[in-house]
Amino acid sequence: MADPVQAAPRILVLGDSLSFHGPDSGHPADDPRLWPNVCARELGGEAVLFAGFGWTARDAWWALIGDPQLWAQLHRADVVVLAVGSMDTLPSPLPTYLRTGLRYLRPDGLRRFARGAYRRTQPALARLTRGRPAVLPARLTVRYLDTAVGALRVLRPELPVVGWLPSVHRSADYGRVHGERAATAARLAAWAERTDVPMLDLAAVIGEHVLGGHGNPDGMHWGWDGHAAVGRAMADRIGSAAPGVAAAPVVGRDAPGT
Repeated sequence: MADPVQAAPRILVLGDSLSFHGPDSGHPADDPRLWPNVCARELGGEAVLFAGFGWTARDAWWALIGDPQLWAQLHRADVVVLAVGSMDTLPSPLPTYLRTGLRYLRPDGLRRFARGAYRRTQPALARLTRGRPAVLPARLTVRYLDTAVGALRVLRPELPVVGWLPSVHRSADYGRVHGERAATAARLAAWAERTDVPMLDLAAVIGEHVLGGHGNPDGMHWGWDGHAAVGRAMADRIGSAAPGVAAAPVVGRDAPGT
C-alpha cells in the first residue's frame, strides 16, 4: 500500500510592505510573483499573508493578539514566518505617534500641508541624525518578536517559527541612510540563537538587488527577480529548519511551469 501523500503545507506570514509591494505598487496577497507565494510553491503549499504598510515587530504582535482572522489561520498553519523588522530600522525623525497621527489632522488642507512638509524635511533630518532614532528601537523589536514566539510556542508547541534579519534600502525618502540596521540585525541574530529561531539573512539575499538599483524606484521595495530570490531562499530556510513542512511530491503531477 502506498504511503499517504502529505497535505500541502500552509505558510502563515506576518509581514510588512516588503511582502506585498512589487516594482511598481502594492499587489493583492495572492499575486503569484510575491515572495510568500514563491516560497509556498517551492514547498508545495500555499501562503497566507497578514501585513501592512510600515508594519514593525510591534504591529505583528498586535495582529497576533487582535485579529480573529489570524487566529483562525493559526489553527491551520504548518509554519509561521515573522517577516518583520526591516521597517523598525528606518530613520524616524518624528516620534511614531506623531508621524502616524498626520492622517488624522483636519481640515484636509492642514493634513496635506503637514504631510508634505514632513516628506520634504524627512530626508535632511535623517541625514543630519545619521538615521537615528529608528522607527522602533532594536531592544523593542527583539522584545515584541520574543513575546510573539513565546505566545506561539504556548499555543502550538510543535509549530515551527522562522524569521529574518532586516533588509537594506537606498531610499531618497530616508536620506539614503540606515544607521540603525546593523545594531538591530546584531540583536536579532543574538536573540535568534538564544531562542532557537531560524533566521534568513535577508540582506545577503536581496542586498545587491536593492543597492544596485534593480528594485522599485523608491529604493526600498523589490522587483520580481528580488521576490523570486527571497521566496526561494525562505523556502530553503524553512526546509532546512523544519524538513517535515514540505509536501511530498505527487507521482505523475508535473511541477508548475513544466
